[in-house]
Amino acid sequence: MISRSEIKSYLSKEPLFDDMTCSLKATTRQPAAMIKETRKIIELARRFNKEVIEPYALELDRTMQKDPDYLPWEFVKKANEWGFFTLWIPKIFGGHGYNIPSLSYFMEETGSACLGLSNLICVHYLAVSTIFASWNLSLISKLCRLVAQGEKTGVPCLLSTAITEPGAGTDVEEVELVDRGKVACSATKVEGGYLINGSKVFISSGHVSQWHMVICYTDLKKPSENMIILAVETGSKGFSFGRVEHKMGVKGCPASELIFDNCFVPDDLVLLSRDHTGKQKRGVKETCGQILDYVLASSRAGVSAWGAGAARGAYETALDFALTTEVNGKTLANHEWAQSMLAEMYKNVCIARLTYIETNYANGMYGLFKTIQMKPLFYYFKYMPMILLDKFAPMILNLASTTWLFRKIQLDWQSDPEFHRTAGWGSLAKFTGTDMGMKNCQMALEIMGQSGLRQDRRAEKILRDSKLLQIFEGTNQLNRLNLFKCLVAKNNPMIKVFEKE
Repeated sequence: MISRSEIKSYLSKEPLFDDMTCSLKATTRQPAAMIKETRKIIELARRFNKEVIEPYALELDRTMQKDPDYLPWEFVKKANEWGFFTLWIPKIFGGHGYNIPSLSYFMEETGSACLGLSNLICVHYLAVSTIFASWNLSLISKLCRLVAQGEKTGVPCLLSTAITEPGAGTDVEEVELVDRGKVACSATKVEGGYLINGSKVFISSGHVSQWHMVICYTDLKKPSENMIILAVETGSKGFSFGRVEHKMGVKGCPASELIFDNCFVPDDLVLLSRDHTGKQKRGVKETCGQILDYVLASSRAGVSAWGAGAARGAYETALDFALTTEVNGKTLANHEWAQSMLAEMYKNVCIARLTYIETNYANGMYGLFKTIQMKPLFYYFKYMPMILLDKFAPMILNLASTTWLFRKIQLDWQSDPEFHRTAGWGSLAKFTGTDMGMKNCQMALEIMGQSGLRQDRRAEKILRDSKLLQIFEGTNQLNRLNLFKCLVAKNNPMIKVFEKE
């Protein structure tokens, strides 16, 4: 008979039982109603693909080739009419309240039709994740309700996250690396608020967003301990747009330069500062890292879903070609070599999908949306009439004690193993999903030959779009190192990660 101590000893060996079984545990802990919601989301995405994205995607790509500064406002308005910018905002904050993991399925579906247009819709939720990771509930409520108001009035109110700088890209996504990056976007404390100076680059959907969650630093000599997140509205004095980047792919979503020249941001638009992080049990630097990983663990699952979408789009394009092309007197799909390649492509789609699903299970139990997916809260908000939430929720959310409580639950009560688990799985999903997308694009071109190079066949566009997925949200090289840090090196003190060589 094996003892409890022996069981514990065996299960504490690598890989840890909890690291291996996120989906197994989630099957009983997460609300069953999420399945029905996700079915509805997939149906909605496929209908939107058929009616809106598929007829428009290649046309927009050709337009962007001729005029790289073109902004697809009509598509933004159409997405707003369909309710996509509030669909995954919790009802307590004025949105429709669909479960967050269903967003990844939506990203795969729409990404399979066009990664650029899917990006234009869904990168809005990177900013939503950023404001939620601050757990500044009164400001979360204000910004989310402005988005909901934009849906009702027909004037879209999108949000963006501004983190990348001209001299610091991947560096700013890891608290261990940011001090080595050439960060230059500063926030100086003045009476009543802060003055921002500097610039941000490659900000997805910047030119079409109304609010921007700007991550900058109150001390550029030690940014790892002085991160601040401020909400800046388009049109604010001292804030302007620079160029739109002329990219090889994902052209449907503008990548913007944001310029700040003594841009004043009042104290009531500060989502998070050193004054807040210093009150948490991990201290300023570790809490800043925890907040960044909260955001990235969820957003990287989304990028993995885009990778699955790219892999699927390439697979479906190659399959359609194989079904309609004859080689040596028989349909290409009846050649064994083509069947073998298509089977491999199908496998790659499934692998990408499984990684983002597992990551979402981890985030639902240990990460950013663990609270709103607790069964009592999930069903309470799902069935509570919106009129009552709109009436009473703001009063509760505006209390300082409510923000204090949620920060305690989300930041102080998240254990180190949970922290590492969500961050590690986020990175694993990101580089696996996007590598599978790129691999399938290459295989599609091999199957299609010269036909795959033609713009009207889609394959070359998917390839151009897919390559960007390997670069943003932390390069795949960085994400491999982050996985190693979180899931391999944590129990090996002799191993050092992100150290200068």
